[in-house]
Amino acid sequence: MASAVRRRRSAAILVGSLLLSVACLVVPARGQSAQEQAVLNQIDFEQRLNEQVPLDAVFTDEDGKQVQLTQYFGKRPVILVMVFYECPMLCTEILNGTLRMMQEMAFTAGQEYEVVTISIDPREGPVEAMGKKSQYMRRYNREGTWGSWHFLTGKDDEIHRVADAIGYKYFYDEETAQYVHASGITVLTPTGRVSRYFYGVQYDAGDVRLGLVEASANKIGSPVDKLLLFCYHYDPSSGKYNVAVMSFVRVFGVFTVLAMIGGFFMLMRRDRPDPVGASKPGMSV
Repeated sequence: MASAVRRRRSAAILVGSLLLSVACLVVPARGQSAQEQAVLNQIDFEQRLNEQVPLDAVFTDEDGKQVQLTQYFGKRPVILVMVFYECPMLCTEILNGTLRMMQEMAFTAGQEYEVVTISIDPREGPVEAMGKKSQYMRRYNREGTWGSWHFLTGKDDEIHRVADAIGYKYFYDEETAQYVHASGITVLTPTGRVSRYFYGVQYDAGDVRLGLVEASANKIGSPVDKLLLFCYHYDPSSGKYNVAVMSFVRVFGVFTVLAMIGGFFMLMRRDRPDPVGASKPGMSV
């Protein structure tokens, strides 16, 4: 079971890292298999639910200012994205998938949630961060949201502190001069604890919305969201919300009983005899 879960959450890793290896390395077929195995041994996105992210970790924001992670927490849940800004393929797909999800969600960044993107490449700085932020905020195009999606860079040890807390394993491949890494996003609570994972490069807006509602302890969202959370449960192996059959049956049963009670009272009211002396149609008083 554990190996099956590991394979499922590593599916997107294979797409990016193995294509990179095949494209850039010229080795015999048997050597390719060994290379692929070595890659898989060094990358993963292990679920560490309820783990505390180090909010005292220090980074540099897109404006070149030194910041601590704690500045982005306290009020709202946070979507954490680990990429590097000069990545030629997989990171762009992760950021594009995050943007599409944000565009499809009724929730607005800066109102119901924050987004923090951290570069895993310590050689990158504010120039690369601002380039990415300008590109994606222009495409997000919601008024008043510039300060809600943060693009950070930092030192290797600080990056690893955050990556280790969320179970994000990656490495630098000297031969290809690229970072090989997992793909996905993480939802954190307002206090910085790991709440939910969403794997791959496409993120269902409905699932992420439920994840944000859950991470906020129901402080955001509508009554419908809270009802959906009762009827759905989070599947850690797939990073999705699936129908919780028994919860659905209970909710359906409650509504059925209420409908039956309502129907009974309507029938009783309709069959109730007219009061003595009440006026009849066509009769004068």
